[in-house]
Amino acid sequence: MWFKDLLDVSGKELRKTISDTGVLVFFIVVPMLYPLLYTYLYSREVVREVPVVVVDECRSATSREFLRKADATADLKVISYCSDMEEARNLMHRHKAYGLIHIPAEFESTLVAGHQATVNLYCDMSGLLYYKALLSGCTMVSLDMNRDIQMERLSGLSDWEKDVMTMPIDNEYVTMFNPANGFQAFLIPAILILILQQTLVLGVSMMAGTENEQRRAGMVLGHEYDNPITVLGGKALAYLIVYGFVSAYVLCFVPWLFNMPQLWQLPTLMAFVVPFLMASIFFAITISFFVRDRESCFLLFVFVSVPLIFMSGISWPTSNIPPFWKGFAQIFPSTHAINGFARINTSGALLQDVRYECLMLWILTAVYFMLALFIYERMYRSDKMPGAEFVIAMRTKVRKNIRVAKRDIKGKLRIEK
Repeated sequence: MWFKDLLDVSGKELRKTISDTGVLVFFIVVPMLYPLLYTYLYSREVVREVPVVVVDECRSATSREFLRKADATADLKVISYCSDMEEARNLMHRHKAYGLIHIPAEFESTLVAGHQATVNLYCDMSGLLYYKALLSGCTMVSLDMNRDIQMERLSGLSDWEKDVMTMPIDNEYVTMFNPANGFQAFLIPAILILILQQTLVLGVSMMAGTENEQRRAGMVLGHEYDNPITVLGGKALAYLIVYGFVSAYVLCFVPWLFNMPQLWQLPTLMAFVVPFLMASIFFAITISFFVRDRESCFLLFVFVSVPLIFMSGISWPTSNIPPFWKGFAQIFPSTHAINGFARINTSGALLQDVRYECLMLWILTAVYFMLALFIYERMYRSDKMPGAEFVIAMRTKVRKNIRVAKRDIKGKLRIEK
């Protein structure tokens, strides 16, 4: 009997999903389109010839050499030499340039004195690729000029000895698992995981808000909603069926479509995605109990996507995250799923390599299931969640009101006669 009730609840949830346009948008349309949009934006991996402006307050041979070499790199293109910072800021505000190189007046005198000189970089952060191009281009120029300065100061040595002193070991920098050294390979897997969690939370919360609105209007539920475990299991099964197909599209098809690195093995990926979906489902159900109407979910969860990316540690070093926020991030399934999926997808990690993240996802699944069960029990016992007894009481009350209304109508008819 309980299994039939579980299937009944699951079937009702699937029918609600299909009949609700708003839920379909979050469950189907957004997971279909958003991954394509984000992956396309970073599909170039790197940008070339980023327009920059220059403020050279030193006006020396060394500063001009730095700027000439920066302009010669494939990353940067100097479009204007400005007289002051205000003129350069105006060009950036008008989006004529996306970076600014400022060389202070004491640049050459500091180098002549044998001290470390600084070059100030400013970047339009509307695109992370602009920042990367500006930083990498100026870094290469500074390293090249540093070597030239070292060789000039090694007087009395042959050219071979100078080469050995400045670079004793020839080396080549190769980025593992990210040949293009771009944002797509490491950032997109995190965004894909976050899209799955966020759309699931928003869709489930919207359905819960609709149920609360209907319940306040007098809607009653069937007997299969008497058992909280049946309700939670049925809802979880319905969402798992939908997001099983959505996850295959988001995590497998989209990276393949844009030729992203995919080193995962299917058994490992499935064994990792299942606890992530289960943890996200029960997390979404727990959150949905606090949603009073359809619009509340947007205020709760839409604007936390960017903080969740940073707190996961994928784009910000975990060593620099304060302990409070590092601990706070552990309550979100996306934190563990992002780190685990990035290693499985990009580095070819096996399940034993991500056993900590997998274990944490199963723990979150159990915690959020128990929490959702506790909240549902409290709501059911207080008659806020209609059960079978409440249904019978409501139907009895409606029949009584109908009989009273009929008697009143008959009495009025007799008086009129």
